[in-house]
Amino acid sequence: MTPLLIAGHGTADTEGAAQFRQFVKRVAGRVETPVGGGFIELSPPPLRDAVAELVTRGASRLAAVPLMLVAAGHAKGDIPAALARERDRHPGLSIVYGRPLGPHPTVLALLRQRLGEAGAGPDSTVLLVGRGSTDPDANAEVAKVARLLAETTEVAGVEYAFVSLAAPDTAAGLERCRRLGAGHLVVLPYFLFTGVLPRRVERQARDWAAGQASVRVDVAEVLGDCDPLADLVIERYREALAGDIRMNCDTCVYRVAMPHHAHRVGAAQTPHEHPHDHAHPHS
Repeated sequence: MTPLLIAGHGTADTEGAAQFRQFVKRVAGRVETPVGGGFIELSPPPLRDAVAELVTRGASRLAAVPLMLVAAGHAKGDIPAALARERDRHPGLSIVYGRPLGPHPTVLALLRQRLGEAGAGPDSTVLLVGRGSTDPDANAEVAKVARLLAETTEVAGVEYAFVSLAAPDTAAGLERCRRLGAGHLVVLPYFLFTGVLPRRVERQARDWAAGQASVRVDVAEVLGDCDPLADLVIERYREALAGDIRMNCDTCVYRVAMPHHAHRVGAAQTPHEHPHDHAHPHS
């Protein structure tokens, strides 16, 4: 059977990296095929080692799934470039590439579950906080998820913000909600596992709430290592094997000349290089 390779971004947070590795084990326990997982930066094991292990076990073909919620630069460029390097490193190896998790009903259901656990109700306003990107298509996908939640969740409303690289930031998003009349705010981090950025979202929310007398702020948990998420990765794996990759390329800055981003059309994609990250040497 074609092994499944789960490609993660990586984090400087040891707990977040451990959650990824545990998640890979969870997926492996739910599918009858070899499963490996690695990071493109910051955390061990590097993607290179995960590929090498699967090849050593006899694999000549892999199906790779980017463990990303949105199709930003990592899923569109960094991971495919890293996989191309692995094909050069292992002559004869072929790799089919799946799509990110995206605003799948499973993800939306998990977000609603995290909201319920955080005490969100019909009078609560939700602030969905995503990673943020220089890719407008990726940022627009976070806004899409916010709207989908607003349409499918019993809350007063859903706004969105970003922890870095894009506006509005967490504090600005919270202030917008306050001005719209929110009395109870639930901040919903749009992340798979804990890490530096989800912790930053919580800290920023707590700091903003400390200066507010009339607004209560709660912070929900990240999606986390769980069976529904594992089953979604397996669904993406099977799509890749079947060639059923329904990518959204209508607003991709690497394919379409968008205002202020025309220079990125057709830009060469190369693997991430991190000279100070010993887990990822240049070779």
